[in-house]
Parts: sequence; C-alpha cells; structure tokens
Amino acid sequence: PVPAHREGSPALALKAMAQGYLAIVLHAHLPFVRHPEHEESLEESWLFEAITEVYVPLLLVMEGLVEDRIDFRLTFSLTPTLASMLQDPFLQSRYLRRLEQLIELAEEEIKLARMYQRRFMKVRDTFVDRYQNDLVRGFREFQDLGKVEIIASSATHGFLPLLSVNPSAVRAQVWIGVEHYEEVFGRKPGGFWLPECGYYPGMDAVLHEVGIRHFILETHGLTRADPRPKYGVHAPIHSPAGVAAFGRDPESSKQVWSSVEGYPGDFDYREFYRDIAYDLDLDYLRAYLHPEGIRTDTGIKYYRVTGKTDQKEVYVPEQAQAKAEAHAANFVRNRQRQIEFLASRMDRKPIIVAPYDAELFGHWWYEGPLWLDFVARKIALEQKTIRLVTLSEYLQEYPVNQVAVPAISTWGYKGYNEVWINGSNDWIYRHLHGAADLMEELEEAYSGAQGRRLRALNQARRELLLAQASDWAFMIHMGTMAEYASNRTKIHLARFHQLYRQIKEDAVDEAWLSSLENQDNIFPGDILSSFARTFTTPEGSGG
Repeated sequence: PVPAHREGSPALALKAMAQGYLAIVLHAHLPFVRHPEHEESLEESWLFEAITEVYVPLLLVMEGLVEDRIDFRLTFSLTPTLASMLQDPFLQSRYLRRLEQLIELAEEEIKLARMYQRRFMKVRDTFVDRYQNDLVRGFREFQDLGKVEIIASSATHGFLPLLSVNPSAVRAQVWIGVEHYEEVFGRKPGGFWLPECGYYPGMDAVLHEVGIRHFILETHGLTRADPRPKYGVHAPIHSPAGVAAFGRDPESSKQVWSSVEGYPGDFDYREFYRDIAYDLDLDYLRAYLHPEGIRTDTGIKYYRVTGKTDQKEVYVPEQAQAKAEAHAANFVRNRQRQIEFLASRMDRKPIIVAPYDAELFGHWWYEGPLWLDFVARKIALEQKTIRLVTLSEYLQEYPVNQVAVPAISTWGYKGYNEVWINGSNDWIYRHLHGAADLMEELEEAYSGAQGRRLRALNQARRELLLAQASDWAFMIHMGTMAEYASNRTKIHLARFHQLYRQIKEDAVDEAWLSSLENQDNIFPGDILSSFARTFTTPEGSGG
C-alpha cells in the first residue's frame, strides 16, 4: 500500500478534499484470567471467544482493506492484561486446543455449521500461519503501516477515579501500562485510554508525566469543561497540563450502542443468546464442554434475533450481510450530514470521535466486523466529505486548541462512578486503599532488594495491580460471575498481604512464590523494577 503520509499520495489528496473527520476507536480489554491449576477454566473461555469472534475477524478486515488498497484509519486500545494474555504461550496453546475442538464439533454439523467450520478454519489459519499465535504482532504490523493507532491504557484496567485516594496507585497503573506498551509495540504511545473513560481533576498531569499527548472523555467530560468548549465534542481541548482531550460523539455512539435504536438489535442479525451448547443433547456435546458437563457457549449459533420472542427463526447469513451493508450506508450517510452541518459552522474541520468496546464487534454483534469493513470501504470509495483519521493525525493538523479544565466523568451508567462503587461492591475499596498504603511502605523500605525478596516484592506489585482491576467491581455490580469476581479480589489481596509479611520478616516461601509467579505472571521484572519511581511525584507535576 502507498504510505498515507507520502507527499503527493492519493490519500493526501482525498484528505485535503474532506470537510471533516471520523475517528473510530475500539477499546479492547479483558481481565487477566490464567488458571494453570485447572485442566480447563470457564473464565479462560472469555479470551478464547474474543480471539475467535473479535480479534481475528478484525485483523482479517484490516488485511482485506490493505490488500484492496482501501485507505482507512482506526484507533485501538489493547490493555496490558489483554496483550499479556494474547502473548502468553500457555494461553495460546489452550486456545488452539479449544479451536481444534470447535472445528471437530462443526464437522459434526452439516448445513449452517459449514459457515462456522469455514470460519473456525480461517481463524486457525490466521492465528497459526499468519501470526504464529501472536495476535498482538498483527495489530503492531497495522500500526507500523500507518493504518492503525494503538493507544496505551492502565496496567490492569484499574478504575482510576476511585484509586486516586492513593495517588501512587494511579501513577503505578499509568506508568506500568505505558512501559508495558513500549516493550510490546517498540515505541512510545501518543494516546491513552482511561479505563471506563474515568476522569478526575489532576489525571491529565499524571498522563503528561509519561509523555501522553491525548486521551478520550465521555461526552459531558468535555461539554461541561471550564470554560465551555467552543466546538463541543467536535474538536479537542487542551487540559491545564497540556494533554489533548477528545469527547465521545453521542450521535454516532447511539446508532451502534443503543439497545433500542442500535444496529445490533436488528431482527436479521445473529441471536447471541441461542447457542447449541444449550439446545443440543448434553451427551452429544460432552466432549466439547467443560469436563464437569457445564454448558458454556461454543460460538455456534443457528438463530437470528427475530424479535422479542422465544420463537427464533433460522439465521440467514446473506440477509445479515445485506443488512450490515445497509446499516453501514446509513451510518456513513448520517456522519456525512453531520460533518456538512458542523463544517459550515466551524473554522476548522470537525472530528467525530466514535469509541466502542472492541468486543462488541463480532462477539455481541456477530456482524460487527463486516459492518466496519463496509463503513471503511464506503468512506474511502463512495464519498469525499469524510476521511477516517486517528486522533494523533488530527492533532498534527490542529496542534493548537482551546484550553479548558475537563469535568469529572465516566462512560458508565449516569456518567459518574455509580457502577464501580455502590452497595454491592463498595467493600473492596478500603482493602485496595490499605494495600496501596502498605505497598508504599514496601517500596520505601526495600527499593534495593535482591534475590528472593526482590522476587517477592515484584509479585506483591503484581497481586496489588490485579486486585485493582475495574472488572471485579463491575461484575459484582452486574451480578454476572459476581462470586468469581469477589473471589478474585480477595485472593489477590490475600496473596499481597502474605507476601507483605514474608518480605518484612525476610521469610519468603520460595516454593509458594514460584507457584504464584507461574500463575499470576503478568508483567516482567524489568517493568516492575521501575515501580518504585511512581511513588514519588515529580516536583511541579501537579499529580
């Protein structure tokens, strides 16, 4: 493909003709789940389903666009927990085993299952032959091509506003996340995904410390900034620390996200909640399910949404594809009208920032990657009003922006912190804050530790970071796998406290420590060794 930045390239010519920009942002995240102590783990299936239904299909979409010389831009965040799991040989081998099972199961089904068999085999070929089991490599290649911008995120998706009781905990989440990004992608990140778009005053100063140039806010995080932004969410602002903040566009989000008006609920699309794991005879499926006979999704689903009824009609791929193209055309047409309206009232090209959870595309919304493919092609080939752009590219064109103080905000229910702190999950925070206090004590006392004590210190850092993941509070609140989420919080905190005692007493149980290092193996020691630096706020940083 012709590099988009090459002087005189068609991409530059089209960019000059565009009246405005669309930035599609996909936030890819899963909590760190790794259970070598079990032969099979129900929770590891979250990763395996996402690889098959989301990450590989999205990579295939981008491969097709590049092969067909379609100029496109996308922005992804790959959180450290997700990237670590995707690069873990143990989880890679377990996923491949699961994929082989699904191919075998699909061979048992004949008609509609042929579609799944072809899909699983294409996923296997992509996973094994194209990327040698390392999907992060695939995203890195598209970033190196200039088609994708990958932005960093916090170490374990900690919900930063509620961790800010301990500023050191926030800075550790941010710094470790950025250092992990640099190790994985071989460059410094330009942008940062705030978990749950959670922003609080002073967060921008922490991002500035590590060289971040931009981040994304929920709509009211920008529209309620002080002073009020002249262009609303259709141009970034610069925070007091000098970091650019982009706001989520509510129109483009509603068309995709809304459970009432959003595209994924169309009656022709595949029904997520009807999987053969629950429809077919248990004895027939037993070899493909959990050894204890627990029914879990296989990803093979034969029905379409149909309507608000339990009587579902058979899924017809051709109808779903036609609907995905029609919805892509509708989305592009609406963005075109939106940009034409905005461009006539602004002294710069407007930008529409459309962030979504990446897992919506392919997992919850099976046709999502196909829809995204149609959107990219229609923008590149059928009209001149819009260009797809990354957030860094927009800042290169418009480096000077209004200065304003962003407002406290998240993209959760009601726009603030209610999802992550309420009567069901508020108990976790006094323990997280207390553990962070103890971590500061360890960092101050044992910064020069060596040998087993250093290994134990690194593992204590891992356990604290894992306990801080926002996923656990979210799952407890939603009631989905709430017991598992509660246990994960308690287990990581218990391990942290035991490591704390062993470090203080210089009585490290090396066999137990080795088992923890094998199980909770996120982040190598060279990244964790700089952990202590995050506990001292640089003078004048404002963090």
